[in-house]
Amino acid sequence: MARPASNYPTELRERAVGMFTEIRKDYTSDWATAASIADKLDIKSTQTVLNWVRKSQVDAGTRPGITTDEAADIRKLRAENRELKRANEILKAASVFFAAELDRPHK
Repeated sequence: MARPASNYPTELRERAVGMFTEIRKDYTSDWATAASIADKLDIKSTQTVLNWVRKSQVDAGTRPGITTDEAADIRKLRAENRELKRANEILKAASVFFAAELDRPHK
């Protein structure tokens, strides 16, 4: 089962990412920048801010990785694949059952 969505509003995430871009040059590392933003915006985890920034960079095409849209498509295709495999198993079982019925002698 997937993790629940973040408790932080989308506007806060976008603001944190925007701030990161604006103030990154003032800090020695991405971690220090994210820590400052987390503290200013009362976000519990510095890693959360870094995750938002990295996801934004991937979605913008400035960082390699799977975009949000691609990830959603992959999840959808995997669910469809599971359902098709399940249906295939049902059809296999049904064909075995009906083949056995045809092989039985009739009175």
